[in-house]
Amino acid sequence: MKTVHRAHQSLQGVPFTQVTIRDAFWAPRLKAHQHSTLRACLEQCEKTGRIANFAKAAGRMEGDFEGIFFNDSDVYKVLEGVAYSLMNQPDVALEKKADEIIALIAAAQEEDGYLLCYFTLVAPDKKWTDMDKHEMYCGGHLIEAAIAYKQATGKRTLLDVACKLADHYDALFGPGKRHWVPGHEEIELALVKLYRETGQERYWKLAQWLLEERGHGHGEGAIWDKPEWGPAYCQDDKPIREMTHVHGHAVRAMYLYTAIADVAAMTGDEGYLQALHRLWESVVLRNMYITGGIGPSKHNEGFTEDYDLPNETAYCETCASVGMVYWNHRMNLLHGDGKYADIVERAMYNGALAGVSLSGEQFFYVNPLASNGAHHRVAWYDTSCCPTQISRFIPSIGNYMYATSASGIIVNQYIAGDGIIDWDKGRVKVTQTTNYPWNGDIGIALHLEESSFFSVRLRMPGWCKSAKIAVNGVAVSDYKFVQGYFELERTWQSGDKIAIELDMPVEIVRANLKVKENTGKAAIQRGPLVYCLEEMDNVAGAESCYISLETKFKVEHREDLLEAVSVVKGMNPRAQGEFQLIPYYAWDNREPGWMKVWLEDLRDRDGEHTLYF
Repeated sequence: MKTVHRAHQSLQGVPFTQVTIRDAFWAPRLKAHQHSTLRACLEQCEKTGRIANFAKAAGRMEGDFEGIFFNDSDVYKVLEGVAYSLMNQPDVALEKKADEIIALIAAAQEEDGYLLCYFTLVAPDKKWTDMDKHEMYCGGHLIEAAIAYKQATGKRTLLDVACKLADHYDALFGPGKRHWVPGHEEIELALVKLYRETGQERYWKLAQWLLEERGHGHGEGAIWDKPEWGPAYCQDDKPIREMTHVHGHAVRAMYLYTAIADVAAMTGDEGYLQALHRLWESVVLRNMYITGGIGPSKHNEGFTEDYDLPNETAYCETCASVGMVYWNHRMNLLHGDGKYADIVERAMYNGALAGVSLSGEQFFYVNPLASNGAHHRVAWYDTSCCPTQISRFIPSIGNYMYATSASGIIVNQYIAGDGIIDWDKGRVKVTQTTNYPWNGDIGIALHLEESSFFSVRLRMPGWCKSAKIAVNGVAVSDYKFVQGYFELERTWQSGDKIAIELDMPVEIVRANLKVKENTGKAAIQRGPLVYCLEEMDNVAGAESCYISLETKFKVEHREDLLEAVSVVKGMNPRAQGEFQLIPYYAWDNREPGWMKVWLEDLRDRDGEHTLYF
């Protein structure tokens, strides 16, 4: 029996395997993922030699290594996505294909457990000589894929490979052994997952040791030798407990912070907790775009200085937005505060979802907030971390819906479907009915084995200014408001129904005054969705699309547009015609044209429904 301790974590997540999504918004995304995204990523991994590299490393095929040294990781992420898809929807042919790839991976593993095709085929004498060669990064993605596939199918082949690889790491590195600072973080969070799957404490302790290696001058390799990057690029300039603000490569930072939160959940390390608090404020309050995107700079795929948030040149890597979901989900579980689930929602519906086309087979690596018409999704990249990141993210969105605490159930995300929650009060089935994010009306029905006293916490989104709650048709006003949640505490009967009405007007959002790029501008948000202008909807030109104190907005749901969206239309009495905005995630799914999130704001004072971001 494996024992897994999370003694210092406030909430326990409910895995997506216990969630069935029947949602008009997300169900089409899941269908596109299963039928298009996975197929596209598998085909590209074959076409570009990523899968063949394993056959070559195993001696089953002649030829040279193809691609970039970290290409193994893309195969692992797609396999993780396959596993999650199989959990949601069994597919015999897809599972057979995955088994074939896994057999090649197992055959490519060296006798001592080492596994990275590039070094096996190209530079076997250079293993473990450059800490930025992604050896542990690729290993981390292998571990995550192996755990997912074991949980999906019960098959252990890939998990055995992962454990053998992790044991190889543990034999080489750790107290009294070699120093090591992974240049691209990922292994740390993966080792915690491996501990939770196997119960082997040496795995999470190795993760903790790797975290402790940072900031002590142990880092060596090309990254550390670049004066314009140096150790700060890969978060190796300070020990974790001394970290005060975000810098360096955005995706690496997100994976690191996720791992810090994972370890803090088990140890309660106060230095880690304080660092996470400082880093969260640095990211969210001073370095995050309204879309939940992060990392403005192409030069370092990451951060520059506080409030530097350009629009047209925004980098905002898709992987970084997904990383924001991973990290903030951990922070929500750690502290039980709804503000973290707010960021999960913002990044999920905007920055991350924009990374894939509605068809599911075209991808953004970079997600700007303005475009002159030349920026488009493509089928693949030489560095294709973002398409493969999407392939594992979309099918797992159910992870972020529910959690439990010692006192009750937490509803974090409003998505139609069922959640099965097993805890010490017995099994509870939670059924959501909603047309979110197009409106804020949510119905929640509880199905219990027997009546029970517990609390239900319902997230009050940070964007919402007012809400109404009813239980069994009777308005409720005596609820508690705790850490961003409405808390309803009572003896619940099977069949009880909760109704929530979240006020969802069109909101005009102004940026922090320190964001010089957005001086004199405002953005439009409705509910969790950020909106943007596209040229094909606004042929009169961008100059007609502005906000004044006279601007009137209306919302219109269009089933015939962009697979069903609610558009926001604006009318300026002194301009010709209306202007129209669509959800940001849906841009670049039609003919090419300019796009912008931030509009000219001609008001000299705040009008109705003005928010500051």
